[in-house]
Amino acid sequence: MALAPRLEVRQSQSLTLTPQLMQSIRLLQLSHLELNAFVEAELLRNPLLEREDGGEPAEAAEAPIEVSPFDDSAAAVDRPQTADAIAGSYDTEVDNVFPEQRSEDRLGADWSGPVGGEGGEAPDIDQYVAARPTLSDHLWEQIGLLLTDPAERLIARFLTDGLTEAGYLGVELESIAEQLGATVDAVEMVLLELQTLDPLGVFARDVRECLAIQLRERDRLDPMMQRLLDNLDLVANHDLVALARTVGCDREDLLDMLGELRGLDPKPGRAFERGPVEAVVPDVFVRQGPAGWIVELNADILPRVLVNRTYYASVTGRTRDSADKTFLVDCLQTANWLTKSLDQRAQTILKVAAEIVRQQDEFLHRGIAFLRPMTLKLVADAIDMHESTVSRVTSNKYVATPRGLFEMKYFFTTALASSTGDADHSAEAVRHRIRQLIDAEPAADILSDDTIAELLHKEQGIEVARRTVAKYREAMNIPSSVIRRRQKRALVAAR
Repeated sequence: MALAPRLEVRQSQSLTLTPQLMQSIRLLQLSHLELNAFVEAELLRNPLLEREDGGEPAEAAEAPIEVSPFDDSAAAVDRPQTADAIAGSYDTEVDNVFPEQRSEDRLGADWSGPVGGEGGEAPDIDQYVAARPTLSDHLWEQIGLLLTDPAERLIARFLTDGLTEAGYLGVELESIAEQLGATVDAVEMVLLELQTLDPLGVFARDVRECLAIQLRERDRLDPMMQRLLDNLDLVANHDLVALARTVGCDREDLLDMLGELRGLDPKPGRAFERGPVEAVVPDVFVRQGPAGWIVELNADILPRVLVNRTYYASVTGRTRDSADKTFLVDCLQTANWLTKSLDQRAQTILKVAAEIVRQQDEFLHRGIAFLRPMTLKLVADAIDMHESTVSRVTSNKYVATPRGLFEMKYFFTTALASSTGDADHSAEAVRHRIRQLIDAEPAADILSDDTIAELLHKEQGIEVARRTVAKYREAMNIPSSVIRRRQKRALVAAR
């Protein structure tokens, strides 16, 4: 058969990711803070969008009466007369009518506090709360009294800018000396001066130096304590026998010195926050109802926007320029898309959260030991969605339950097989059980990873290997059996 070119017409279906569809997908994985910031930007850009509660103020027949936010009454016309006015109407003194009221009226007359803004709104109390000083501010209040030479103050500025959040010096002295054209000795002399500032331990270059600064201030940095600081690796491993031999002291003196170390602050800068701590706000609430669990969205954090079609109709009727008409049509399409996307996002979050609650009913009733293994595919198949959609919905979303506040990703864990033929066990539940076993172990009988694996198999029929137990233990920052044995023996000896 000869090969020859020819024309054919075929009809097929394919999914095209338009810019609006891609934006809708991106909205799913935004947190409520990021979503509100995105909607705020759209409100500024699109004249056809407005907030649902942002209607036009009604026209008043007369000028509105501005009421101070510090008054108890709601309207000035309903405000009761003062004690002075009532006493004046009776042609007598205030003390004869309201002896206890006169001081209150005088206090109100002399009050010169902040007044409300436009519309009579009360000022935000946060505007009058003093900001917490930063570590840099706290140090510079002392540096101004400690150093008088301008060159030394410039070096101190560079050293202060190089501090980490824990209060350690994160830059090399040679680097600062090269930038300023100074000698390393001059920088180190200023550093020694700064290490005397409060809080003690700042400007240290490592943990050993940080603890040494605090001990030197207490006049406890003797040669034996210095040798202890030089062997902090043995302290971390709780190898008391080797530590006592290296330091050159008996067990009782060693325990006393370790007690002194526990009273020091290895991170002196953590008392000064670099920024505000954002509280986690749940996106979904789960509560017990008469017939089961009730799942509802947190409506307070969801942005509400409307499309002002009346404004669109009035403007398009007077517009003659084609570019303006194109702009208005684009704004209308964008506004319609945004309102539909926000509604679809809310419904998708609610649908996924409801399925998670249905899957984890035992966990909500009985605790973490009954957390079921659950995957994205399991939830996606149950609600007829794609796994990627469920993954985006559960990112940066939190759910408030009677068991506490959890990220939605928390409920998705891998499964560990059961040797008894029962349902598989969640990896998170297994980790919780491992922590319980380790917390309950006595000092004389420390559990090894092999022993923990055997106990899990004997108690709950969980098929888990020793290396899996070690992996879960290390992920929870739990030391090995050797170090735990030394730690608990040291605690028993200290008592």
